[in-house]
Amino acid sequence: MIKRINSENMGKSNYGWLHGNFHFSFAEYFNTLNINFGVLRVLNHETIEAESGFDTHPHKDMEIITYIEKGELTHGDSMGNSSVLTRGQMQYMSAGTGVNHSEFNKSNEKLKLLQIWIIPDKSGYEPNYGEFKFNWEERINNLMHMVSSYEGDAPIKIHQDINMYTTYLEKGKELSFDVNKGRQLYLVQIEGESTINEINLKEEDALEVIEENIKIKADKDSHFILIEMKKNEHLYI
Repeated sequence: MIKRINSENMGKSNYGWLHGNFHFSFAEYFNTLNINFGVLRVLNHETIEAESGFDTHPHKDMEIITYIEKGELTHGDSMGNSSVLTRGQMQYMSAGTGVNHSEFNKSNEKLKLLQIWIIPDKSGYEPNYGEFKFNWEERINNLMHMVSSYEGDAPIKIHQDINMYTTYLEKGKELSFDVNKGRQLYLVQIEGESTINEINLKEEDALEVIEENIKIKADKDSHFILIEMKKNEHLYI
């Protein structure tokens, strides 16, 4: 099963300093038929204007991943961590029993990022923060494995059975990805335009894929993120 998700039909936010596409119900966008896709609970494609951001706020019992599309993100949290991340880099936070953090764009240019929340395999973990400054070139025309469970072999590990990849395919290049029995995939076209199993994707569109292999062809230079997980598309939350 493959289903295209048109970015034009996603939830929208516009606070002046913040613009977002909500792939699933979040904040003012609520759709009882679109709460999650398996353990993937939130995927927000957000643009944060210069010299603005999210003041300190709490999270609990969620695996939170932020992927930088372009610009500069400044992070701070109640565990004493502070960092600055740029294009293609990633931060992750197990909110666990509770953590406060802030996220700002302190630069004079727009910041674009993907905010991703994964439901953990259980509640009550000790809070944890980390980041990985991936080499951009390693994803060009190649699937780069970024995130896995603690039993997996990706450099970032979280408390859930998922695998997260990124790739930047140059125009005309192709890449295959197998979604095996009992597994499902959520793919986001971050930048560019592509054809996947004869389905055309434009910038910020997405695909839900269940137990079906896909072949990706870049019609323009294309930037993707792929989130592969155990099949459970109707997970109760």
